[in-house]
Amino acid sequence: MIVALTLFWLSAAALIYTYLIYPALLRLIAPYKPSNKIIYSTTGELPRVSVLMAVYNEQDVIKEKIESIINNKLPPGKFEILVGSDASTDNTNNILQQMASSYSFLKHVFFEDRRGKSSIINELAGLTEAEIIIITDANVMLERNAIYHLLKHFKNIHIGLVDSNMKHKGLKDYGISYPENAYITREVEIKYNEGRIWGTMMGPFGGCYAIRKKLYSRVPPVFLADDFYINMKVIIKGYKAIIELDAHVYEDVSNSLCEEFRRKVRIAAGNFQNLKHFYICLFSGTKGLSVSFFSHKVLRWIGPFFLAAIFLCSLLMSGENIFYRYLLYIQLLILIFPVIDYLLGKINIHIIILRFVTHFISMNFALLAGFIKFLKGVKTNVWQPTRRNQ
Repeated sequence: MIVALTLFWLSAAALIYTYLIYPALLRLIAPYKPSNKIIYSTTGELPRVSVLMAVYNEQDVIKEKIESIINNKLPPGKFEILVGSDASTDNTNNILQQMASSYSFLKHVFFEDRRGKSSIINELAGLTEAEIIIITDANVMLERNAIYHLLKHFKNIHIGLVDSNMKHKGLKDYGISYPENAYITREVEIKYNEGRIWGTMMGPFGGCYAIRKKLYSRVPPVFLADDFYINMKVIIKGYKAIIELDAHVYEDVSNSLCEEFRRKVRIAAGNFQNLKHFYICLFSGTKGLSVSFFSHKVLRWIGPFFLAAIFLCSLLMSGENIFYRYLLYIQLLILIFPVIDYLLGKINIHIIILRFVTHFISMNFALLAGFIKFLKGVKTNVWQPTRRNQ
């Protein structure tokens, strides 16, 4: 019983710390840390930039995406757009060819065999001599001046990577768009505070971020969470990674639980790949790296095992202690919430608290499924884009 009691409270403390205490501490400390003031004041001062995109069957969004980049109105000769089409089978390639005939700074590479996003970006990064590269997804639209706000920080020689501020559109009363949006918004705040305090933002969202070309590290084959890998390499090399809150980009928020679960399983498998690769950073002397990596990422990634330990320990101790018995009943009730939420949704009744519980449970099951996928061995990083306009 002592072992069960100890395991129960250690697991509970780990979850409370990573989800509540750590973000609260960051919120308290960050206002006392100065944000970066060494910035380019105008677009004319900006270094040359290359915008890189790996796309697969993005005919519905690719034209709007490229136009959102062009609307940032960088000085002529200061930027280029490189698009790698990963064996697209729809009209994506035709659209790219038509647009390239109108814009000399738009270049495309058509790959005949599926290779995966990280492999495409590796190839595109090798084709540019720009000082800064922006890696972005086809469905993420840039607000006017977003590129300037990303690039302005690179006047500071200590900053190596700058992430954008992801905003969401298309929120719906049904589905998981509101919980997903709340989760991303909270993650933006946590990452911004990490970057402001230590310069150790724990991974860009991947939709649109800028990095010094000299700091770009080729992502290993079949790595799934390429953005986190690239980010960690920047920090390990002694540079800072931050978020710029004024660099607004927009994405259609995920609303389908099944689509989002599939995506999060893929991300989770990539997370465990990164944990295996970067575990030594838990003992790093780099200021703030071990703290942010452990507190923000590692404890979250192994969260399903903490939840399982809490449930099993409650079950073991429920026969002798009424507190753990009632706690077990509460956990069983919470596990039923997604079923209740699903049935109510069928009759068009949407209770937001149930939707948040469903989202939290599904995320942790996705982490567990991703861990199993990691153990089995990741064979490919070829991806299917999340269904648009859910």
